[in-house]
Amino acid sequence: MRHRPSAATIRVLVSDDTRVHTELLADALRRDGCLQVTTAPSGSDSLTAQFNPANVDVLVIGSNLDQIPGRGYEVLRGLRASHADLKAVILLDSSEGEMLLEAFRAGARGVISKDDSVEIMGKCLRRVHEGEIWANNGQIATLVQALASSHNIRAVDSRGLSLLSNREIEVVRGVAHGLSNREIAEQLHLSQHTVKNCLFRIFDKLGVSSRVELLFMTISHERHAQSALQHLVSERAYESLRDEATMVACQDAANQGVLMAQIALAQFYALRKSDPNCAIQAHMWYSIAAQQISHGCKELAKKLTLEQLLEAEQLTAEKFVDKNGADAAAADADLAKRLHTDERAFAASNRRAS
Repeated sequence: MRHRPSAATIRVLVSDDTRVHTELLADALRRDGCLQVTTAPSGSDSLTAQFNPANVDVLVIGSNLDQIPGRGYEVLRGLRASHADLKAVILLDSSEGEMLLEAFRAGARGVISKDDSVEIMGKCLRRVHEGEIWANNGQIATLVQALASSHNIRAVDSRGLSLLSNREIEVVRGVAHGLSNREIAEQLHLSQHTVKNCLFRIFDKLGVSSRVELLFMTISHERHAQSALQHLVSERAYESLRDEATMVACQDAANQGVLMAQIALAQFYALRKSDPNCAIQAHMWYSIAAQQISHGCKELAKKLTLEQLLEAEQLTAEKFVDKNGADAAAADADLAKRLHTDERAFAASNRRAS
């Protein structure tokens, strides 16, 4: 059924994987008289370069662009980095859990499937234009399940920067666990009024308007953090910390006691010798790592026999020689030379005394 045109026309920009798909989708949406539909230039680069938010109320973008799976998510993240208020709907090829989660992580306010009717698509666009989130019951169940199984919730903006204070993150965790303002207040020993004001500040920082939007935005980025922390096992792990998202993941891990993350931070800050504050940070993280190493050695030593301790020390000495090679050999030769000189001097002294 065709809707009658109204004064509240919604300007919709469509960009799908190919020009043919884009035009077919645009023609289908034009059947809804409330929608004024235009199509984006071919290719994601053209879309990004020519996008003007002043002319678009809602963007409909395919999850795949340039015939590259997932390219639509990347493009949407880039657009929202410059236009944080952009209202976008992602057209999914599949409603599988990971694809759905990735759509909302990218900043989508709604998702539709190519199997959805034109009527459903039109309803989705109107709801998103009105500031709501659009997902069907099955998709909402998937999102809720993802939140329930998430162990690490991090509130971030479209660039991946941490925006919230520790107290605000605690409030977000309470929301993610389905707690009311009263329950959050009791858990954090705050007044309900304080929690309510804290939520308003969170909404303002993240550009959301409801607890539901907040939940979608704070879905765990655990996969990214794990990927970022893989860099920490390399010899020059600190070099990867120039990437902002990796630095955030590393700081989180260091604060949770991950030794390699602490060492990587110490090395990273130590290289910035011109900044006194970096020297302080480097010393702090080296000290924390050293204390953890020392504690670990002492705890293990308690569980070893004397014979095992001697074997461990021997292995350590061998590893040290292997690591230092010629330097260690040269040091041993120098030590032997000095001992020989001291021995001759001692012998000569004894002869004079006699």
